[in-house]
Amino acid sequence: MRVLAIDTALGACSVAVVDTDDDGAATHAVSRAMARGHAEALMPEVARALEAAGGLAAIERIAVTVGPGSFTGLRVGLACARALGLGARIPVVGVSTLSALVAPLLIGDAAAPVAAAIDARHGRVFFQAFAPDGRPLVSARLVEARDAARAVGGGPALVVGSGADEVVAAARDPSIRRADASLDAPDPVWVARLGAACDPADAPPRPVYLKAADAHPQTRGRIARA
Repeated sequence: MRVLAIDTALGACSVAVVDTDDDGAATHAVSRAMARGHAEALMPEVARALEAAGGLAAIERIAVTVGPGSFTGLRVGLACARALGLGARIPVVGVSTLSALVAPLLIGDAAAPVAAAIDARHGRVFFQAFAPDGRPLVSARLVEARDAARAVGGGPALVVGSGADEVVAAARDPSIRRADASLDAPDPVWVARLGAACDPADAPPRPVYLKAADAHPQTRGRIARA
């Protein structure tokens, strides 16, 4: 299946076109680290990836990360994916950011659980743990780092993501350690693979925030409606 993958959930703007049925096919992927500016960067990267892959007509499915992650970043990626899917009548599926983070570590003969922890500020993390076979051990949640460490249980285990250091420090167990720091944002190739494997009926492209927005509308000085 030829999949266009989009990720703007965290600190990167990532796009890939992957033929998940042909390991030998050329893969067109780019990931640009950025804290903000996803809206301006995304469409040019999508256009370049599609041009290299033969255009939107060659795409059979669009996969987009749905969170948890940045409110603004998630909206940018979802809006792009939905618009492309609607215009070209291509199915669009949502992929969990947490699942995409751990996926590269669960290939082959993974021997220990893997957890994803995304920094949610103020000592909290977006968190989910997975068995070596990819089965979720706990549901995605927003928790204190120490509670995430308890959920990992006794080691050995790997923790990946921008909140991994907090969880590892809270665990105080040398067998629970941080995975490669380069995995702080999902690999778009794995977003594509997960998107190809899921059932569109069970993976709608809807945001998963897990917490309320940090910004709130001002109420002072509001003009009363008649």
